[in-house]
Amino acid sequence: MTDENSNAEAIDQQFGIQKIYLKDVSFESPDAPQVFTREWQPEAEVQLNVAHQALDAGVWEVELQVTVTARSGERTVYLAEIKQAGVFTAQNIPDEHMGHLLGSYCPNLLFPFAREAVSDLVAKGGFPQLLLAPINFDALYMQQLEQQGAGEEAANTSH
Repeated sequence: MTDENSNAEAIDQQFGIQKIYLKDVSFESPDAPQVFTREWQPEAEVQLNVAHQALDAGVWEVELQVTVTARSGERTVYLAEIKQAGVFTAQNIPDEHMGHLLGSYCPNLLFPFAREAVSDLVAKGGFPQLLLAPINFDALYMQQLEQQGAGEEAANTSH
């Protein structure tokens, strides 16, 4: 009987992608056109941020922000920022699984779209194509949980 109950609960759980869209995009090349007249060895720094918000009961927007800053020495060669977002439905998902779903699984679905948008932006800016390396969102999510746990521990011990 226990197996039937757990199967019934699992069957009621639903996840769906309603829409994936580019929410915001920005590209700057503050040193253009001079940057194209000299040799440079860019160093790219990539920053990721994930945010989510409830839109309705069981409907969530998840936003993956990717910021790439390329520098040559002290000069910023280009700055590309993408906010790739999606609307997802998540019905009857246990609370203990929602954090992972919104903080890891959904960003993993959004990343290929953001990666393509960054690559296109950089190329249209006149620079060599930039292909972002794959991201392990599970590891990033676990790291975030550990940092939150350490922060809560520190707050609890300081009282």
